[in-house]
Amino acid sequence: MEIRNVAIIAHVDHGKTTLVDGLLKQSGTFRDNQQVAERAMDSNDLERERGITILAKCTSVEWEGYRLNIVDTPGHADFGGEVERILSMVDGVVVLVDAAEGPMPQTKFVTQKALGLGLKPIVVINKADRPDARADEVLDECFDLLVALDANEDQLDFPVLYASAKEGWAATDLDEPRENLHPLFDLIVKHVEAPKVDEDAPFRMLVTTIEANPYLGRLLTGRVESGVLKTNDPVKGLGREGGKVEDARANKIMAFRGLERETISEARAGDIVSISGLVKTTVADTIGTPEETTPLEAQPIDPPTISMTFAINSSPLAGRDGDKVQSRVIRSRLMKEIEGNVSIRVEDSAEADAYIVSGRGELQLGVLIETMRREGFELSISRPRVLFREDETTGQTLEPQEEVVVDVDDEFSGVVVEKIALRKGTMTDMRPSGGGKTRITFLCPTRGLIGYHGEFLTDTRGTGIMNRLFDSYVPHKGTIPGRRNGVLIANSTGKSVSFALWNLEARGFFFIGSGVDVYEGMILGEHNRPNDLEVNALKAKQLTNIRASGSDEAVRLTTPRKMTLEQAIAYIDDDELVEVTPNFIRLRKLHLDPHERKKASRTKIAS
Repeated sequence: MEIRNVAIIAHVDHGKTTLVDGLLKQSGTFRDNQQVAERAMDSNDLERERGITILAKCTSVEWEGYRLNIVDTPGHADFGGEVERILSMVDGVVVLVDAAEGPMPQTKFVTQKALGLGLKPIVVINKADRPDARADEVLDECFDLLVALDANEDQLDFPVLYASAKEGWAATDLDEPRENLHPLFDLIVKHVEAPKVDEDAPFRMLVTTIEANPYLGRLLTGRVESGVLKTNDPVKGLGREGGKVEDARANKIMAFRGLERETISEARAGDIVSISGLVKTTVADTIGTPEETTPLEAQPIDPPTISMTFAINSSPLAGRDGDKVQSRVIRSRLMKEIEGNVSIRVEDSAEADAYIVSGRGELQLGVLIETMRREGFELSISRPRVLFREDETTGQTLEPQEEVVVDVDDEFSGVVVEKIALRKGTMTDMRPSGGGKTRITFLCPTRGLIGYHGEFLTDTRGTGIMNRLFDSYVPHKGTIPGRRNGVLIANSTGKSVSFALWNLEARGFFFIGSGVDVYEGMILGEHNRPNDLEVNALKAKQLTNIRASGSDEAVRLTTPRKMTLEQAIAYIDDDELVEVTPNFIRLRKLHLDPHERKKASRTKIAS
């Protein structure tokens, strides 16, 4: 069979995974009576819950004598590391764009990487049946985007399809019959080039993803660049610099067939396969014949921009909920993560039992923490810190800057511009986007955006959409104001009491309800004023023999504000931690003892 390797790239929620569903169904991959879940490629629990793609995944369909290997890529910039290495496996890309929203930051980010590799795009304007669709304008925006990204003439001469992935149709013109996705299949076969490979040369393959299989061990996936590999052939792992990593045998070779992997006897140049049998070779390494000495070139991965400290849970409630609490177990899990996730970095901290984990953004590290807590880990997480650089020529401190695109109702545009200006952001574009909404583009330091998303949703009454994308390193912008209000801190250990919380409601709002375990130094809520306040949440009502009409009314507490993991990480200040266990997310002060807190604050002021 002739092979075509293609990646589908798009911004969050523009319909990539739904389109792959349609391609799988209409290619005859499933039986007519087979039960298939929606968004079948989002196989991870977190992906299904959040409705986003986190891991890049491969599938394969047959179409009129061709094998189409399709890669579904993440749509969020925090998971860009997945996309960067996946693009080396494909020979063409389908750029999927929402017919109403148009090209968004992630579309720009991945398309730039694809164009840099010389890949030719196919533009699919999805959701063309939306009532607010503006397909012709979006097509012009796509062309302008490719011009801005320095596309060459071949890349600018891209074919266009209008589609509805949900309804399962694609057409070259909006006036044509809307029947099926066959025009997209035909266009991929016609427009995407066959893999440029040499079957007669020795076997070589670049590893792009790693998975752990309970029966086969490590599965290394990549595209065979040259030659043929047969089951049990001897192979060698080569590092990026050319040094030998290990000698091994290809115990099993597996190819993608629909949603499943099937064992095959040999892998040929151009196909995307998974190999088991290697225990040390990792992402960006090369697998070749035992005589091979030259590694394949791996795509450089953009460096991390923020870091957090992962430490053991040192609170009085430690060990009650999770079963993985020791620092060596946490370290082992983090080392396992960086083996397959090249965009995350782990370093030992100066403090005992703590590790500095660096990544692309709060969401990426938040997904790692959420995965670990579901595996039974207990952790203490610090506030995200921006990774600064030093200009080699001037010695000036540089910080990461992000491009921020917000879509808000017209009435809220003023407050958003004001808040981002306070955070040292600069507005670069502002235009109406239809339907009473305005699209505003800013350049803002990453420091200023940490913790802003919750405030943004409050300011826009939950209707605003904010997208961020790393832009560049720029000179340090100076002090940026942080959280305005202080917090309410527990001054004793026990279970919270309704009566105490009710009496304290005038002081602020709470993150906990009654009957909850609290300890000294735990953050119970937000204070109305800028300073922190220690409160007693355990004080019960004094009972007497005297009863009076109206004095024993039922206590009605305001519903506590429950925080998600990402909200908690964004909320805390530099002297606070998030305590994460399988069933609880608690906020606490770094120093639980009030005297230690005072001593630390005096030291900070003195420095």
